Amino acid sequence: MNKPITYKDSGVDIDAGNELIERIKPATRRTMRPEVLTGLGGFGGLCEIPPQYQHPVLVSGTDGVGTKLKLALEYDKLSGIGIDLVAMCVNDVLTAGAEPLFFLDYYACGQLDVDRAQAVIESIARGCEYAGCALVGGETAEMPGMYQDKDFDLAGFCVGVAEKSQLLTHKTPEPGDALIALPSSGPHANGFSLIRKILAERTDNPLAFLEGKPLIDHLLAPTRIYAKPFLSLLKAVDIRGVAHITGGGLTENIPRMLPPDLVAWIDESAWQWPPIFQWLQSQAGISNLDMYRTFNCGIGLVLVVPAAAVETTCSLMETFAIQAIKLGELRKSPAPAQQAEQQVVYSTLEAD
Repeated sequence: MNKPITYKDSGVDIDAGNELIERIKPATRRTMRPEVLTGLGGFGGLCEIPPQYQHPVLVSGTDGVGTKLKLALEYDKLSGIGIDLVAMCVNDVLTAGAEPLFFLDYYACGQLDVDRAQAVIESIARGCEYAGCALVGGETAEMPGMYQDKDFDLAGFCVGVAEKSQLLTHKTPEPGDALIALPSSGPHANGFSLIRKILAERTDNPLAFLEGKPLIDHLLAPTRIYAKPFLSLLKAVDIRGVAHITGGGLTENIPRMLPPDLVAWIDESAWQWPPIFQWLQSQAGISNLDMYRTFNCGIGLVLVVPAAAVETTCSLMETFAIQAIKLGELRKSPAPAQQAEQQVVYSTLEAD
């Protein structure tokens, strides 16, 4: 008689999954908000709408961390990758003027390494703490044959809430409004296919030091989460638009918050690229325009505010240790833009 073939024989360890849930419960409890009605273990997370909202609108966002995860796996530096996951979702939700409420994660692997999964999910919980949202649940999928060796993948899903009358999507930027930039912590989670190609083809030592820190640490710095400073600013300033600088860089993302008859004039002399972006450009040998369309170049969030609110905006950000800068201004365009890049002008850009 043939020996029975168990689920564990096929590569799926139910006991390991149960152990992981028990291990991460303390981290998820630290993220809880008073509106959350359930803990881990159910079929779905329950969350009430905060009572202060009169006409609440739910705002959702989902994302991953792209091939930054591949680089983090290669160098065994996973301690910040969960923060990246939360940031990429939460920062998108902020652009509508929403307060992040709760977060869900999806962790998929070939064979579950409980220690590694615990470290990653605990970093997701840290990101949720920074964002002020609850980690109400998720999915750990063990799929032998789909992923090889130590590979795994991550996805996240965030829900926020906003007062309908205060949605930033209802605001209309105007000519003369100022563009305010909030700095990034590094490349965040975009452009890593190019970064990995540079490391593979142009760099003999990815662990070399840059500005006193290993190059790889600059590249894998966790994405900045802007939730708490941004929500504070939202109460004090008439924010008329927000762009999260993700894939497509400044060139592709700034137009997403603008009507087609406005152009963003960006003063390149307003800020200096952090050293990691200078290094990337020197290694890739690409133009400023290509850099602006690929990376955030040191800018993680761009806000539109009235010109009269620039000083208030920058001062308030200083209380959160964020050095905001006036990046440029909005101007009327003689004709509606047909392509995103036509809505961004780098006013001191030298011809390539």
